[in-house]
Amino acid sequence: MKEIVREPAILVGNSLGGFAALFTAAELERQVLGLVLLNSAGQFGSPSAQNTNTEEQSILNKFIINPVKEVLQRIILSFVFWQSKQPARVESVLKSVYINTSNVDDYLVESITKPAGDPNAGEVYYRLMARFMTNQTKYTLDSLLSKLSCPLLLLWGDLDPWVGPGKAARIKEFYPNTSIVNLKAGHCPHDEVPELVNGALIDWLSSLQLNPAPLHTL
Repeated sequence: MKEIVREPAILVGNSLGGFAALFTAAELERQVLGLVLLNSAGQFGSPSAQNTNTEEQSILNKFIINPVKEVLQRIILSFVFWQSKQPARVESVLKSVYINTSNVDDYLVESITKPAGDPNAGEVYYRLMARFMTNQTKYTLDSLLSKLSCPLLLLWGDLDPWVGPGKAARIKEFYPNTSIVNLKAGHCPHDEVPELVNGALIDWLSSLQLNPAPLHTL
């Protein structure tokens, strides 16, 4: 957004990509004109989890416990990443979240396994997961939605076994400037019912009062 697009845009994201888009929209208020989430990842925070990390670290934690924890974390996450990028595993997971499993073909599986095979992919996965696990109170839906200022559209696959329609309803309750379109689809509605997703997206874009300047949708 800062280095390539360099002008106001609308962000669209699915699953973890949706959470990344939400984070970007919350951080770049002036550059994001609207946000569309399709079965987004992310959880609402727990009030009991607030302010649990405010005490200064002891010397023991800083120089012994934390370094050991980081090494173990890296080993475990490296194994999890290796296991999760295997083609058979990818296919199995996709079939569990797609209502129409005929969409789960070799092309779709390869679209995930190919970038996961990049030499730096494992490090990206580690940094992402490690940062999230150590900052769970910071990276929550409510903390990001409270910083959001643009219109929000939720295109939600109601048959998703991971994030059902209740999550979309809760997001709208927390952030009233939200429109919801419920779809008979699983975790990836843009792939299962693309005509419905595209139609709803175009209708929503047409309803926005946007500056007539050039607009990008990412």
